[in-house]
Amino acid sequence: MIYVLICIGLIATVLLQSGKSTGLSGTISGGAEVFFGKKKGIDDKLAKFTEILAVAFLGLSILMMVVLK
Repeated sequence: MIYVLICIGLIATVLLQSGKSTGLSGTISGGAEVFFGKKKGIDDKLAKFTEILAVAFLGLSILMMVVLK
């Protein structure tokens, strides 16, 4: 049950993150980020939470593989 929740959480956090560059608008805004700085806030929190969920997913996957072998 915990594994399913981690899987759903990982999928949700990846889908909630904004794209780094999307076509021409990403190229234009990418150049603007050099002068005005990067947008921080929710994207940074989502990235950190995604890392945590990815490590938990990997750890539980390995643990289940060893235990259920």
